[in-house]
Amino acid sequence: MYDRIVDEPRLTHRWLLAEGESAPRRLREMAAELGEHYGVGFSQIGANLYRDGADGVAWHGDRVARERPEAVVALVSLGATRPLRLRPTGGGASVAFPLASGALLVMGGTCQRTWQHSVPKTAASGPRISVQFRHLYPGAPGVPSSA
Repeated sequence: MYDRIVDEPRLTHRWLLAEGESAPRRLREMAAELGEHYGVGFSQIGANLYRDGADGVAWHGDRVARERPEAVVALVSLGATRPLRLRPTGGGASVAFPLASGALLVMGGTCQRTWQHSVPKTAASGPRISVQFRHLYPGAPGVPSSA
């Protein structure tokens, strides 16, 4: 990170369905159902485990933002309630979304380019899993550059 080796601020795993990786059945079903609802072929599933309040993620926009004018990323939160914060890209006032277990947050359109998001560290929190559903973008593994 920023030319330094640092511990990842949470535990992560990713499945690239386009490369034939087999995610758990229920996650594949969720990807299909959400994709049908939002008109997107979700082909990547990620899972982040925030073990406690010491785990978090800094302000960022997902890589899909650099590759697509519009993108849809769906997040399902499981476990302890943690805030996901959004702010305009480059800084400014932020808005908190306290994601309880079972909450669905969908960032679509230009959100990934025009807003940044974070999961700030907290004084105390139970474990939380964030499951993310993303679609293919040019330059992604398994995607031809003309896609």
